[in-house]
Amino acid sequence: MCGFTGYLTSHSTSSAVVRDNSYINVMTKALVHRGPNSEGHWSDPNTGVYLGHRRLSIVDLSPEGHQPKISPSQRYVIAFNGEIYNHLELRNELNQSQLGQTDWQGHSDTETLIACIDAWGLEITLKKALGMFAFALWDCKDKRLFLARDRLGEKPVYYGWQGGVFLFGSELKALKQHPNFKAEINRDAITLYLRHNYIPTPYSIYHNIFKLEPGCFLSVSENQPEPIKHTYWSACAVAEEGVRNPFIGGKEKAVDELDRLLRNSVREQMVADVPLGAFLSGGIDSSTIVASMQAESSRPIKTFTIGFHEEGYNEAKHAAAIAKHLGTEHTELYITPEEAMSVIPKLPSLYCEPFSDSSQIPTFLVAQLAKQHVTVSLSGDAGDELFCGYNRYQLTDKLWNKINLLPIPLREGISKGITSISPQAWNNITKYIPGMHKYNNVGDKLYKGAGVLGCKTVDELYVGLVSNVSTPEELVIYGAEPPTLLTGNAPVLSGLDEVQRMMALDLITYLPDDILVKVDRAAMGVSLETRVPFLNHKIVEFAWKVPQSMKLVNGQSKWILRQVLYKYVPKKLIERPKMGFGVPIDIWLRGPLRDWAETLLDESRLHREGYFNPLLIRKKWEEHLSGRRNWQQFLWNILMFQAWLDEQ
Repeated sequence: MCGFTGYLTSHSTSSAVVRDNSYINVMTKALVHRGPNSEGHWSDPNTGVYLGHRRLSIVDLSPEGHQPKISPSQRYVIAFNGEIYNHLELRNELNQSQLGQTDWQGHSDTETLIACIDAWGLEITLKKALGMFAFALWDCKDKRLFLARDRLGEKPVYYGWQGGVFLFGSELKALKQHPNFKAEINRDAITLYLRHNYIPTPYSIYHNIFKLEPGCFLSVSENQPEPIKHTYWSACAVAEEGVRNPFIGGKEKAVDELDRLLRNSVREQMVADVPLGAFLSGGIDSSTIVASMQAESSRPIKTFTIGFHEEGYNEAKHAAAIAKHLGTEHTELYITPEEAMSVIPKLPSLYCEPFSDSSQIPTFLVAQLAKQHVTVSLSGDAGDELFCGYNRYQLTDKLWNKINLLPIPLREGISKGITSISPQAWNNITKYIPGMHKYNNVGDKLYKGAGVLGCKTVDELYVGLVSNVSTPEELVIYGAEPPTLLTGNAPVLSGLDEVQRMMALDLITYLPDDILVKVDRAAMGVSLETRVPFLNHKIVEFAWKVPQSMKLVNGQSKWILRQVLYKYVPKKLIERPKMGFGVPIDIWLRGPLRDWAETLLDESRLHREGYFNPLLIRKKWEEHLSGRRNWQQFLWNILMFQAWLDEQ
């Protein structure tokens, strides 16, 4: 795991300003957290291209793993971030093909990748490679720059023209070091941020700076300044193909095949020349990954869990029971509110642009804990998107067709009835309803449900369910919400039913732009590599072939994944309500974080900065403080933007 950055200059740009090698040094140093082990640079001032790389040594700890790396023919230079899990197989294939070198200098996956590109070309190599990655590739012959990103978007890459210079890199903080960078905030992107907690690809918080889409590569040159994008793998196409040609082997064979694929993926991702472990929350996804790891290991694997003293947020006791059953070397750390809140000042720098999924706090803490013992940690992310795990899938499956039969006026009447009772009153009422006491914040969830009762289509329903602010343009001064994959640029997804459509949309939006960003930045902030076995594209492709009847069974989510886990862990250790990986932001904002929040939400400050409508924000802040409503997510959105703005 590493970080890269660089820039390509136009000959029309003032060479005295941009063709100074010291700029690439400063840009690269901004990524030291992503690669603390070594730093490398490569440049060709005659063509105006500069590459920088910071290395976190994982495979091949020798100097032969140093980057940027030049191809055997000297045609290509690469700065690479990530892991190619099948690189030894690619190396063998290359040797046998007589097209590539056989005199290897070391055993790094970067050396394999650049040799494959040399022999087969970029697109063929990308289609053969199995892994997580983002990289910059310079073609010395054609004087062309390529940027590429892995299939599901595990690794990041930003890019854009600024003042006649094409800037690119793993994080915005590197691009910002270049003197031509214009930190002009994109108000339209703020509207997207308020809706989603994150800024969706391809947008960024800055004008004319973009994120490359997963499964894509682009090319740019002085003669072709407008980047041309190519898609080499499409999650939408995989979903459509899987639904058209489902697995027909029956439930038992499907479970065995998923188990086999997971074991293979875990085995590949356990290859490292440094200590390795896994995050273990005690939920189905992380428990399945840990169980597969332990089955593949002859010694106890290292597992890590963060615990909280607040009962509604603590899964540590469940994780400990699973670790004990599997025989892992388990480390848990119970965090006080003060320790958790001490992370908050680090967040704006960690995430480079506004990001407000509050589970970023425990994610950073568990990464920090793991880093004390290992350099690589596997995680269970993506199980929900692939195997129908989110509550919104179950609710849609159970209720949408029934709700859709009701006339819109009747639905609107039900919505008004729900919102005529305060969320706190609903919380009190549901305490006395059998089975409801185990759910948190029922009142707020009912209010959110009431807000989407009038939806006419499942797409409209989905957008409502995943929106934290339904009308962000009312909040952002001079902001207009641009199209995204959920609105104006929604994919066709032919053949998918309502729930499958939601799962596919989550796979191409929420997963790469929220979940994977959260994990990557938190872990890289402490120089820890994370790997996600569920995102082996062979597992993704198989998961979409698995019939929905093997994922959601009698209202129970992730049926097929549970059957795999039951091979290793007893049901009694697993069967319990789904719990999010969160912290009690609502309580903290009324207590120890109140003064901090009040400073950031000061009405005169909001007026002076000119980004938000202060009256709407102050109204919700006052309602939250009084306890009439729980506006924690809305307020956390605003607060994380304000804290980020303070860092600029």
